[in-house]
Amino acid sequence: MSLDRMVLAFAGAMVLLSVVLTVFVHPLFVWFTVFVGANLLQSAFTGFCPAAMIFKKLGVRSGTAF
Repeated sequence: MSLDRMVLAFAGAMVLLSVVLTVFVHPLFVWFTVFVGANLLQSAFTGFCPAAMIFKKLGVRSGTAF
């Protein structure tokens, strides 16, 4: 799996996790969803993605976006 797909899969998993936590644990977990969305948005404009940097250090092969 390329780095681009890994970042998208991770972001999707975090969004789903935050929705489950919001519904079943506490409504304030919605801020976790907001954080993930804001990180995706800034990554689209700046190209800076902390998750991509971590996955790259773990040896995931590079993609075209990150």
